[in-house]
Amino acid sequence: MFDSLKSKLKNLFKKDKDPEERKPAPPEPDEEDDFEDLDFEDLDSEEDYFEDGDLEDPDFEEDEADAPSADVPVSAPSPAAEAAPVIEERKQPEPQLSRKERAKLAKQEKRAAKEKAREERAHKDTELVGDSGKRIKEGNLDEVLWELEIALMEADVAFPVVEEIKNGVREDLLGKKYGRGHTLDEVVELSLKDAVGKILRLNEFDFDAWMETRERPVVIMFVGINGTGKTTAIAKVANRLMKNGKTVVLAAGDTFRAGAIEQLTIHSERLGCKIVKHSPDSDPAAVAFDAIEHAKAKRRDVVLVDTAGRMQTNSNLMDEMKKIKKVAKPDLVMFVGDSLAGNDAVEQARAFDAAIGVDAIMLTKIDADSKGGAALSIAHTIGKPIAFVSNGQEYDQLIKFSAKWMMDRLFED
Repeated sequence: MFDSLKSKLKNLFKKDKDPEERKPAPPEPDEEDDFEDLDFEDLDSEEDYFEDGDLEDPDFEEDEADAPSADVPVSAPSPAAEAAPVIEERKQPEPQLSRKERAKLAKQEKRAAKEKAREERAHKDTELVGDSGKRIKEGNLDEVLWELEIALMEADVAFPVVEEIKNGVREDLLGKKYGRGHTLDEVVELSLKDAVGKILRLNEFDFDAWMETRERPVVIMFVGINGTGKTTAIAKVANRLMKNGKTVVLAAGDTFRAGAIEQLTIHSERLGCKIVKHSPDSDPAAVAFDAIEHAKAKRRDVVLVDTAGRMQTNSNLMDEMKKIKKVAKPDLVMFVGDSLAGNDAVEQARAFDAAIGVDAIMLTKIDADSKGGAALSIAHTIGKPIAFVSNGQEYDQLIKFSAKWMMDRLFED
């Protein structure tokens, strides 16, 4: 009876196991035996005599954690525990550059450093004139402005344009103060360059981008006085358009000058483009009309209309040019001016603009020892954009106008 009661008490402290895992209880020692004489080898396990939580050995808990039971959810390992192994990347050896490549790279780095220094200087120059420092006096300012006026006139800038720019700079600087770390010459020169740069930048014209916005055929009419290189300029523009994938038709509208039709015909043969021409002394407006109709029928992209050179004082020829414009209805009227003409180029541009309206300007002969002051003069006088400058006789010697490029020519040492 005592043995049966003791067996029931022991079962109260045992873990709840599945019936399949439950084993028969080990034989109980006699009542008279001491606890020290018990043989623990006969016991199944410690679980038969200890409840959960009675085993406080941390080593035991770590061993048990390695093999968790199916009833206990296993938490996901922390990112730190599964840190990716560090893989050392081998650095690829840098390719060896040739002497020519190293020189080219050094040149590019030098150019980039120079451009950065120029931008930093330009940013610093905006703070030269302010409310503190040395005051600009009228006598000293006029002396410096006189020297810069001579420099602009030597660059073929028209005298009225020089006077207007000089007076504007004088009004901006007179009575102002500048930092003691700069000289008056530097302040005036930088102010003058800023004024000239604003004029040129306002009159930049992206011809290629403009072409993409127009419906074909795009009609461009070229006007100007005799001897400016207008016919050659037309051939250069045609070459540029054809290299950009455009189809071109030339209209020999200069029926007045002897040899003008033959000259444009030779250009068309060299370039490989179509030319529409009539006999000498025929109506130039009819030539332009036929060329445009041909372009529409053959689905050509651009029609370039040549006109006879004429002085701006010849009213009869100017009226004839108005007729050509009325018939052709050009998308762009390009005035071709001589960059060596100086102040006369300004008067020509003004007269043509007043008679028929000028949309853009092209300057020729800029390679003939000229700094291109006519570009500044025309841009300031009539406010029309400059599209191209021609610097040679070859077809490829046509430069898209850039304000930076012109500023470097005007103020080069």
